[in-house]
Parts: sequence; C-alpha cells; structure tokens
Amino acid sequence: MIRLENLTGADLSDAIEDIARLRIAVFRDWPYLYDGDLEYERRYLQSYELSDAAIVIGVYDGDWLVGASTGAPLADHAGDFQEAFESSGIDLKTTYYCGESVLLPRYRGRGIGQEFFDRREAYARGLGYRNICFCAVIRPPDHPLRPSQYRPLEGFWEGRGYARLPGVVAHFSWKDVDQAGETVKPLQFWLRSL
Repeated sequence: MIRLENLTGADLSDAIEDIARLRIAVFRDWPYLYDGDLEYERRYLQSYELSDAAIVIGVYDGDWLVGASTGAPLADHAGDFQEAFESSGIDLKTTYYCGESVLLPRYRGRGIGQEFFDRREAYARGLGYRNICFCAVIRPPDHPLRPSQYRPLEGFWEGRGYARLPGVVAHFSWKDVDQAGETVKPLQFWLRSL
C-alpha cells in the first residue's frame, strides 16, 4: 500500500541514505542525466538535516522509499543561489525552496506530484513564508538524449500558479551519463506567492 509521510528532524535524517539512492536512480534519466555518486549525495542532503525548517515528503510502498520531495528555507541555500537571486528583488528570508521531487517511474501518474507540492506549500505557509520557489534544469530541445515521449512539466507548474523568474538562473556542475567529466548546466527558477 502506498503512503506519504512528512519527514522532519530525526525522521528526515533516518531517510537520508534512501533519499540519496533514489536521487541517483531518478536523476539518471532525462532531463538531468545525472551520473551521481553516494558520497556527493550525502554531502548535498546534509543541508536538509541541518535546517530546522526542512521537510521531506516520503512516498513509501510498504517499507520501501519510492519517492521523495524536499523543501527548506531558501536562505539555507543562499550560498548556492545567491548570485542567481542578487538582482531579483526577492527576499530570500521570506521564500521557501522546493529542492527536488523524485519518484520511481512505476509510481507516476497517480497524483503524487500534486501531493508533493500541496504538502510543501502547506508546510511553508504554516511556517510563515510568503513565497515558494524551485528550479529546473534547462536543456536544449534538440538534445540527443531527449526521449521522444518526454512530456515537459511547464504546464503542470503553471497550472499550480508558478511562473518563471526572468533572469534568475543558477549554474551547477555535474557529470552527465554520456560525458567524461562534469559540465555546467543552467537551472531556471520558478516562483509563486503563498
């Protein structure tokens, strides 16, 4: 039976290893094409463990974690995103950040993506945040690894009230599955008011 759980504090920390493995598995596919490693994932996810206002929405099939969606105050990620937000006029202290949503393919199409956003938005609103945002990798439409059946998510995000933040783009490096080393990728930020 599928169940969703809000994980915070010690429960969040207990799930970190499983979240790391899930991120590696799901982000290997389009559009991230991430050739990840467990050590990097542990370091990355530590920011959620250290944040008093972080949440993970865990999706379980029995005891098996099959999906996860993260959130934390944007200010907790300020070092990574400071340059992208520098001239945006957006107050990082009043903005909550949705880090990622990963779900194994066989569990998709059941409304879990909507629930990920519903729960993170409600959590951020309950903490008094005024805005909520996320970012998504920008890939060229003619990328050779883009699957022909891929359905872009922009319509889903816009339907939830999110809009692109013009000029608010972060740049991160990771190794793609078809590359010998890391390359820099742009990630577009999206935002909505709470």
